[in-house]
Amino acid sequence: MTLETRERRLNDLLASFDSVIVAFSGGVDSAYLAWAATRVLGPSALCITADSPSYPDHHRQLALRIAREFQLHHEIIATAEMERAEYRANPVNRCYFCKQELYTSLSQLATARGFGMIVDGSNADDRADYRPGRVAAREFGVRSPLDEADLTKDDIRELSRLAGLPTWDEPASACLSSRIPYGNEVSREKLRMIERAELVLRGLGFRICRVRHHDPPSRNASAGPAPPSSEASAGQALARLEIGRDELARALEPEVRDRIVRELRAIGYQHVTIDLQGYRMGSLNEGVVLRSV
Repeated sequence: MTLETRERRLNDLLASFDSVIVAFSGGVDSAYLAWAATRVLGPSALCITADSPSYPDHHRQLALRIAREFQLHHEIIATAEMERAEYRANPVNRCYFCKQELYTSLSQLATARGFGMIVDGSNADDRADYRPGRVAAREFGVRSPLDEADLTKDDIRELSRLAGLPTWDEPASACLSSRIPYGNEVSREKLRMIERAELVLRGLGFRICRVRHHDPPSRNASAGPAPPSSEASAGQALARLEIGRDELARALEPEVRDRIVRELRAIGYQHVTIDLQGYRMGSLNEGVVLRSV
């Protein structure tokens, strides 16, 4: 099946909906879906960006830019996943609780405004990945038109390039909470540190980068009393940097390395390390036994 055929399938599917709410993060997939839905349905496509402490400002600004330049019917709403103890506890299915919060808000909005369908940007490649958020999507009847049209990530990048979307070559991304290992509490302070640290790396010109936030080891009894909260120990944390493999050598240059260490320690990281395996998607899933969803 050609790319043109798959694109036509997407457009036909979107045209079969009277109206849709698009979950629009500003990433590659949701940006293309928002553009395509707007092209097919006009103002009957409402693109919603969910704002919360785990949402990177880089993506927020990208979503606003795309909405402005491509005249999307766009709104930003606040979501409260950080108020949920299940989410802050950071289990392996943390994304389920985030998406449950998102789709609850979008479902209420759809009912209040009379929109018939909620759609998300999951694509055909996501079928092989661990995506607990898709469980929540099924529970709320959310459709995934890109997946249903058999469009892969590479397909979406190419169609985005042809459409003139600036996201066509945007590196893959995820919420800031994905930088914290499962079982370590998600907190606002950690999220702020992660975002500031990644801004440092992008400011140095690194295109593909993640700052994985590792809490200090738990103290034993002989080491004295533990800090009263994860917030108090955040400054003792370790930053494990994953850099695109073609950029690793530059990160290890003495001048660049020293600046990274200096600026991340100023943010509050006691230790700064570079992962010699480089960036790879889902690295925090390594060694974790996950159920398929």
